[in-house]
Amino acid sequence: MLKSRRKFLKESSLAISGATLLPNWLPHLLKNNERITGLQLYSVRDDMKVAPLDTLRKVAGIGYKYVEHAGYSNRKFYGYPVTDFRKILDDLGLRMISGHTVLGPKHWDDAKKDFTDEWKNTVDDAAKAGQKFVISPWLDESLRKDYDGLLKWLDLFNKSGELCKKYGMKFGYHNHNFEFNSEINNQKIYDIILEHTDPTLVAQQMDIGNMYGAGGRAIEIIRKYPGRFELMHVKDEIKSNVKGEMDDGYESTVLGKGILGVKEIIDVANRDGGTSYFIIEQESYQTLTPIESVGIDFKAMKDWGY
Repeated sequence: MLKSRRKFLKESSLAISGATLLPNWLPHLLKNNERITGLQLYSVRDDMKVAPLDTLRKVAGIGYKYVEHAGYSNRKFYGYPVTDFRKILDDLGLRMISGHTVLGPKHWDDAKKDFTDEWKNTVDDAAKAGQKFVISPWLDESLRKDYDGLLKWLDLFNKSGELCKKYGMKFGYHNHNFEFNSEINNQKIYDIILEHTDPTLVAQQMDIGNMYGAGGRAIEIIRKYPGRFELMHVKDEIKSNVKGEMDDGYESTVLGKGILGVKEIIDVANRDGGTSYFIIEQESYQTLTPIESVGIDFKAMKDWGY
């Protein structure tokens, strides 16, 4: 059985580092308000483990121009030093605009009131890889019942945003499901995160699939917090009792085949959510292979005008 996203994040030893400025093509894209459709490489995680170069060739062959990583550890991306991985992407015509790297308690030295070298290297390598966003896709379980502790941690989100800003990047947060089915002081954790992070320093990457089984509805949240969601994980969901994703009765499927109404969500996000980066992620595939699935997903987005 495929390892769940949550187990993957808990077990992965993730960090990042480097020291270059934001590549000149990214500001150009932003100035022209271009919408970007990319692929979260966790969608093809098993293929990336076995044959990363061949998998990236297939991803580029489908038509993808932008990717988001979920495979950084020991200062390497999928086993490659940052300069080597950057060259592989460049040669394939791919740009890695963002990446998932968990910001955890080990990355802050409270005695020094500063980030550890491990997190500083994480941000540095992200810049060298050409990223625009360094996204943390997890919140330590100890913080989900401690209001004051959570507020202190969200202040570190803002501080990480200040660090990323020095490199021409932005820090970001990506939701799962606990942000919507857990409350502190009668507030959903997601509301606390949105209300206590500086939008100029911390981008929100809304995962429209992860939240669904916990009651999160993307359009309602966009209307509550317009302009706050620079990135989106684009998913569709079907009912399922299979263990592996959020374990809440749903699993992802190819875009347009599920129950979310994805086209309406991304249209609202594009119009009202401040969303420029639409990152496809599919974690379950039913009878298809991962590569077949992300190929169908790419075509669906293009058919919808993205």
